[in-house]
Amino acid sequence: MRRFAVLLSLTALLSVQSEVEITAEPHHHLVLSNDHVRVFHVEIAPHSETLMHWHRHDYIYVNLGAAKVVNMVKGKDPVTVTLSDGDTGFLSAPFAHTARNLSDQPFRSIIIELLQDEKLRHTRAHYDQDRGLEVLHGGTKQILFVKDNVRVSEFELHPAAAVPTRDRSGPALLVAIADFDLYLNDPRTHDAHEPTPPLVHFHAGDSRWLPAGFRHPIVNAGHGPAKFITVEFL
Repeated sequence: MRRFAVLLSLTALLSVQSEVEITAEPHHHLVLSNDHVRVFHVEIAPHSETLMHWHRHDYIYVNLGAAKVVNMVKGKDPVTVTLSDGDTGFLSAPFAHTARNLSDQPFRSIIIELLQDEKLRHTRAHYDQDRGLEVLHGGTKQILFVKDNVRVSEFELHPAAAVPTRDRSGPALLVAIADFDLYLNDPRTHDAHEPTPPLVHFHAGDSRWLPAGFRHPIVNAGHGPAKFITVEFL
């Protein structure tokens, strides 16, 4: 009887230990953190899976490349999900899950935790627009969704095209979907006596925090299209 009780205790302990925090899950790599967000780069090898891990905060995901995964949320039936490059969505916490990569290629994704989600849920959004496609001079901006006072948009800029300054009154996170170069200032209008604004090189999945008060245009400095997601905060 005592041996049976010990086995039950070990089983219960293993069950608890099988659910880890996201920071302890080896496929999730923290790449940026501040008062607003924690950004994780997720990579799962072909036909591998994560540990059962917790998401304690609402989050936005940006998928990198085509993927097919099984999402196994604790207490629910598994769901198979097919994703395309650049697919972006929102998931509400808390929940624990395991993700299994069914593809022959690595599964790559960016997870953007909203650390002030509780506050954001009770704040009414004041964006003048929460859906729609805007044609820019040399590019496009598509507002994907507004959720809990956070606006998520997808940009595609042709070479030398710019995102105008009016699009960024508050802080924002920029996430690259492809490899490209940007000027985080406009070299076409800078003072001739000042150095040319530096290039910022992005690889797919790289992220950059643009603080409140950042008022410079974002300019595609490369020879091909620049495609990225922005997560804006009022």
